[in-house]
Amino acid sequence: MGLLIWTGAALTLAGVAMLGWCIVLAMRAKNSGLPDDQIKASLQRVVALNLGALAVSGLGLMAVVVGVILS
Repeated sequence: MGLLIWTGAALTLAGVAMLGWCIVLAMRAKNSGLPDDQIKASLQRVVALNLGALAVSGLGLMAVVVGVILS
């Protein structure tokens, strides 16, 4: 079960890192000086990446919890 816990922790950290990257991308888009429609399009891509990061992080946390319960 230790492997499940460590794998889940790694997934969670990867998800949190991806969330940080989403923040960086959103700040770059806001400060880019592009027209509003292009900013909106780039932020929509960031939202999709953000949802994926949350999913990865959530799956990692679930794996940690399952690993702790089973051990």
